[in-house]
Amino acid sequence: MLEAGIKGTQEVKVTEENTALTMGSGTLKVFATPSMIALMEKTAWQSVAPHLEEGSGTVGTQLNVSHLSATPLGMTVRCESELTEVDGRKLVFKVAAYDDAGLIGEGTHERFIVKNEKFQAKADSKANA
Repeated sequence: MLEAGIKGTQEVKVTEENTALTMGSGTLKVFATPSMIALMEKTAWQSVAPHLEEGSGTVGTQLNVSHLSATPLGMTVRCESELTEVDGRKLVFKVAAYDDAGLIGEGTHERFIVKNEKFQAKADSKANA
């Protein structure tokens, strides 16, 4: 049963692979905004996955995130999520990311509960159109 208050945490080390330079979102060797967003999405979906019906999952539908501070190579980024609202199939999360110096990003993230096979089939049908 999904209820507000479910929390998640994930960590990632800043490496060459998740920098702005490598991700194509900039020219510097700092933690990329797309990498931060991916970490926020992962933290949110993994936090609720054990509470979903078999064969169900979630898909991201909206992000409203600010990237507030750069994180250099070698530091660890920790993301925290909290499910703040359940409205039918819509889930709303508060997300925040931190490095060893403090807050680096925050915002909200929405996901929708889907039936995995049905969702995948519908997406795949676009290739045959």
